[in-house]
Amino acid sequence: MQSQAGRDSFELTPRQEIRLAHVLEEPEGSVNVANAEPVPPNGGYGWVIVFAVFMMNAHTWGINASWAVIMAYYSLDSGQLRASHFTYAIIGGLSISQALLIAPAISWSQKLVGTRMTLLLGTALVFVSLLTSSFVTSIWQLVLSQGICFGWGMGLVYVTSASILPSWFSTRRSLAVGIASSGAGIGGLAYSLATNLAIQNVGVQWTYRILACCSLLANAISSLLVRETGSKAIVANPVAVRSFRYRDFGHLHIILVLVWGVATEFGYITLMYSLPSFAFSIGLSATQGSIVNALLNLGLGFGRPFIGYFSDTFGRINIATLLTAMCALFCFALWIPAQNFPLLCVFAVTAGSTCGIFWCTVTPVIGEVVGIPKLASTFRAICLALVLPTTFAEVVAIELADTEGGVRNFRQTQIFVAFMFLTGAICMWLLRGWKMFHTEQQQQQQSSAVSSTAGSQSWIGWLAPRFFFRVRHV
Repeated sequence: MQSQAGRDSFELTPRQEIRLAHVLEEPEGSVNVANAEPVPPNGGYGWVIVFAVFMMNAHTWGINASWAVIMAYYSLDSGQLRASHFTYAIIGGLSISQALLIAPAISWSQKLVGTRMTLLLGTALVFVSLLTSSFVTSIWQLVLSQGICFGWGMGLVYVTSASILPSWFSTRRSLAVGIASSGAGIGGLAYSLATNLAIQNVGVQWTYRILACCSLLANAISSLLVRETGSKAIVANPVAVRSFRYRDFGHLHIILVLVWGVATEFGYITLMYSLPSFAFSIGLSATQGSIVNALLNLGLGFGRPFIGYFSDTFGRINIATLLTAMCALFCFALWIPAQNFPLLCVFAVTAGSTCGIFWCTVTPVIGEVVGIPKLASTFRAICLALVLPTTFAEVVAIELADTEGGVRNFRQTQIFVAFMFLTGAICMWLLRGWKMFHTEQQQQQQSSAVSSTAGSQSWIGWLAPRFFFRVRHV
């Protein structure tokens, strides 16, 4: 009866039954996290989850990308809310950092009210934030609505959905995450153009109200479609699956992922918010600036599914390393010399396809280095650690831009962004070497039937050149 009840709550596929049988045959005390990991459905209803997460990304990150257009409008229109570039930069940073700050509370919310209600709560906060932003009369009100309230809502929607999707896939995991995360780019493309058009025709207040209604409809429907795999039912040894502990930040692989995230977030947020202002600084119009911002999001949207496909094919850490380095190259070769609209458009598309590499690949990469059972808790911990850099990334970019004759010179900002992506690429290259060393150790231990606690290899052995220059799927 108990076995039948378990099958009723979660029906196992033949592949899962075989995997479960192997796990149950392990001698007592030998079951580890790798053995206990369930086999994901790898498709089926998982593609509905992909669509739902795609829509939620489009109506959180995508709508948030339109802030670059709104910020440029407020900065150029002295009759609207008067504030310094520093204040506008803080608002943009808060909308992202607050989404990450609320991440640790999401697990508590899921336990208390469930995953679906957590998503619906985030949907409501996004709607309220955009609606109230249309009635603001002073800058501090916009900080609360556009910055803090929107950030909390986006966090509840994004972090919850992002941690659910990978558990539905195994061999197609990066492709699924790439397709879903492309919603941020497609949404950013649509809303950057629509926001500029709406401001010109109906004003910024009604623009906010239109955005509010669009977000409510799309996020509510998507939240009702999302559900968990139920794979917890087939974890053989729940004790072996432990949550992320904050002392794990001392582990080398966690440090490398974190530095990769911090560095690339400085670059990503700067590009997402500063390109319209940079376009104005080289003599382009507000409409051309919105087009450049839309092209950046076009690259984000259409590049991410390909990133996911190639990550599954050639290795998730390999592709993350390569594309982070390519984004640094695009900044040096295209953005710094860009002084006209065509070249800036080329840069926006190429950089857009690579600058969001962290959010496109972070969950598959974390799954590679810590395992699926610890993915959600590790992801939330890393989100929390990124709060400060995401808050002040655009502030740093604005402060680095010198003002000459009333027009900002972004040269120092451009160099800073390029080096941030270069730093991220180096961190991922080092992580690749660590992963290859760690995998080799595991294989040696299994072949010699020696437990992992008895290994005596030097911890610094991962620095051997063969781990960094060998062509291998990682």
